[in-house]
Amino acid sequence: MKCPGCGYAESKVLDSRPVNENASIRRRRECLSCGRRFTTYEVVDNVQIMVIKKDGSKEFFDRHKLAAGILKACHKRPVNSEAIVDEVENELQNSLTGEITSDEIGRLVLQKLRVIDPVSYVRYASVYRDFDDIKSFLDELEQIRRSEKKAKKDGRTES
Repeated sequence: MKCPGCGYAESKVLDSRPVNENASIRRRRECLSCGRRFTTYEVVDNVQIMVIKKDGSKEFFDRHKLAAGILKACHKRPVNSEAIVDEVENELQNSLTGEITSDEIGRLVLQKLRVIDPVSYVRYASVYRDFDDIKSFLDELEQIRRSEKKAKKDGRTES
């Protein structure tokens, strides 16, 4: 880290502590040349993710749009929708992929909702999967019913 006083490139860290709810790190440094003390802040630089929509257009990933969709699906349900948004966003950031389709994001959300709350899952799937008719919607409900029966039979619950 370059000293703001003399411009020397080497310094030693005297103290480090997290700030802004662990979003960044404050470091107290001392220049190895002139002895001047100064403070630096380090912030994690996240990759900006592009979402490829169904019509082929692209836009930057918007956490608020994702949160709004999940919140609607989880309305009046015992689900922490913010935690799901955090998990999905973390998976997208950790994938180190610069572009992702809206379908892939939808699948991630559905995977998480299916385990947590079947009602929220069906609500989200009804929009995400864009069911063509009642039969396809009922088929999805039947799949959920069968998986819940199997889970109960095996002695575990999915919620």
